[in-house]
Amino acid sequence: MVAKSRKQTGKSPTTQTDRDKNQLVSPPGKSNARRPGREGKAFPGFHPNGLAGIRHKLGLTPSAVVKHGLTLLLAALTGYLHWLHLSQLFENDRHFSHLSNLEKEMAFRTEMGLYYSYYKTIIEAPSFLDGVHLVMNDRLTEYPLVINTLKRFNLYPEVVLASWYRIYTGVMGYFGIPTKMCWSINRGDGLTPVDSCEGMGDPAYFYVTCVFMLNGVMMSLFFIYGSYLSGSRLGGVVTTMCFFFNHGESTRVMWTPPLRESFAYPFLVLQMLLLTYILRTQNPSKTTMVALGVSNLCFMLPWQFAQFVLLTQITLAVCFILMFGNSMLLTSFYASSLISIWAIIAMRDHFAQVFKAGIIIWVMQGLAWVGSTVLLKFMLSTILGASDDAHISGLIKSKFTSYRDFHTLMYTCAAEFDFMELETPLRYLKTLLLPINLLVVVLVAGRTFQDLGRFLRGGGKASGKSDEVVVAAGSEVAAKGELVYHSLQLVAFALLAVLIMRLKLFLTPHMCIMASLICSKQVFGWIGEKCKNQIVVFAVMAVMAVQGLANLQAQWAIIGEFSNLPQEELLDWIQDNTGPDSVFAGAMPTMASVKLSTGRPIVNHPHYEDAGLRERTKLVYSMYSRMSGETVKRNLMKLGVDFFVLEDSWCTRRTRPGCSMPEIWDIEDPQNIGKIPLCTHISRNSRRHFTTVFSNDIYKVLEVPKDQR
Repeated sequence: MVAKSRKQTGKSPTTQTDRDKNQLVSPPGKSNARRPGREGKAFPGFHPNGLAGIRHKLGLTPSAVVKHGLTLLLAALTGYLHWLHLSQLFENDRHFSHLSNLEKEMAFRTEMGLYYSYYKTIIEAPSFLDGVHLVMNDRLTEYPLVINTLKRFNLYPEVVLASWYRIYTGVMGYFGIPTKMCWSINRGDGLTPVDSCEGMGDPAYFYVTCVFMLNGVMMSLFFIYGSYLSGSRLGGVVTTMCFFFNHGESTRVMWTPPLRESFAYPFLVLQMLLLTYILRTQNPSKTTMVALGVSNLCFMLPWQFAQFVLLTQITLAVCFILMFGNSMLLTSFYASSLISIWAIIAMRDHFAQVFKAGIIIWVMQGLAWVGSTVLLKFMLSTILGASDDAHISGLIKSKFTSYRDFHTLMYTCAAEFDFMELETPLRYLKTLLLPINLLVVVLVAGRTFQDLGRFLRGGGKASGKSDEVVVAAGSEVAAKGELVYHSLQLVAFALLAVLIMRLKLFLTPHMCIMASLICSKQVFGWIGEKCKNQIVVFAVMAVMAVQGLANLQAQWAIIGEFSNLPQEELLDWIQDNTGPDSVFAGAMPTMASVKLSTGRPIVNHPHYEDAGLRERTKLVYSMYSRMSGETVKRNLMKLGVDFFVLEDSWCTRRTRPGCSMPEIWDIEDPQNIGKIPLCTHISRNSRRHFTTVFSNDIYKVLEVPKDQR
């Protein structure tokens, strides 16, 4: 039996073995080998020193060139390994190479499908500019509104990837080079065969490959980062090993490639690396400062939550312009924090006059920063009438009080927005990541306070110390500036992760960076000579590897195959039985798939960072409340909905007490507490209010009556 053939026959529908296929052969890479030549002999027209002149211009000795070259080689190797690791995990989980185009699109669930839909729009448009015009004048995402999705949804990654895809396929097509291979897949169980394509000419394949390559580059940056911070290539090895050993806690890009942090986080790593260099350098060049600004910009543009991570960078104004005046940026805590910091710096002389020099003045400046940031944020929101990030304030408030509302519960009932689970620090403990970080922070804090104490004591005239001694002490404190920065950054990430578990994706990688400091002479020089330090490091890595390898084996053991036949039936029915202008409403994840795969207008979607969209979704989700059918029908008619996709699971699903949709609605609609939810009535019999036009085991499509007025 032939397992797979190109457009001729299908694969066996009965066995998983037949589902497998031969591995692709990687193309040969370029050789860096050079032909031997005679030393000191230059080609005519070239400077006689050649590479030596370049090396001299960079201020590098021959040994430094070799060391930097080896570091870059190891960094490239770790990046390549991470790219392979991500690609293999993704393929193992979904069997992505064997899915049809529709199945690939369905695999991008929730907001992933929404983001991918704009990439699809641009590559399918007659021209690139036509595609960009369509996404900037979108009529499908929030019917009947016309919105600029580039402004609203941080879609620059999709714009860039779509342009690259069009260029790639155009060039390859011009030279007649095939870019993908397609097969007919027999799925068995009475299902129709589907076409399955792989290769960079396949839009979905191109998309996820670029994401994984970017995150491979990120791992290369981690190796360089750990090496530079610790002053040893062994520190880079420790950082990357910690990342691999704690991979499930460090990233989720292998499961959710289109999410915004998949594009943004690598640039945060670059930004922190550059900031470390700046803190360590007395007079950083303008080029370095520009690179810092560009990395900040590339971090902020793809992700709406980047503003909550950054504190004192300067790219807010540029990002505001490129996001077409997104008001959420101007009224964010980030913008208010920048203004407050600038004001405090401008008033530092006044603080010095009012408060005693030393710790007191720093504490007061910190309190002034926190108070003015919060006050200014709410003042700007009130003045500009912006409430797009009001749900963030509500989410933070709910963490410290008993405050609850509909939108807050939509977040806190999801596990990733809850407090960090106890299992997470236990997993850190098993791989020694937590003990190492605690030890590093304690050592850095202890030495910093000692140096700070000497500096403050030496600054007084009564001490009798000369200015030179005071300056030297101050320089000693400044020399540890990057260690203090990373320790404070670790504490900040830890607080965020404890409050919102999803943000451990910032904490864990930073813990891996901090772990590199076990190779630092500056922190662990007390162990003794270099040989002793290396023995200790290798012993620690050996203990880490016990649980770390078990974690990797658990990841490699994840074998699955994506299939969602009920949703496939739903999407096929919509495509065949509704008009292109038919308007749909329903659960946010499902609406993203409807828009992506059928191109039908929708009224709500998973991108929840807009006040108007949140209110629309609240009206749509009244189907899962205890309100009357007439009230819900009026809500849907007011939105112009033609069809509602009802899912019984949304009516009954309960992640924990108080978190089913009817219970969430009880907070907003207390007068109907105790009644049977409307969705339960509709599941049994919808004829009184709606007409059921399609149903299967999961989905029921309800036709909404037209307003007869």
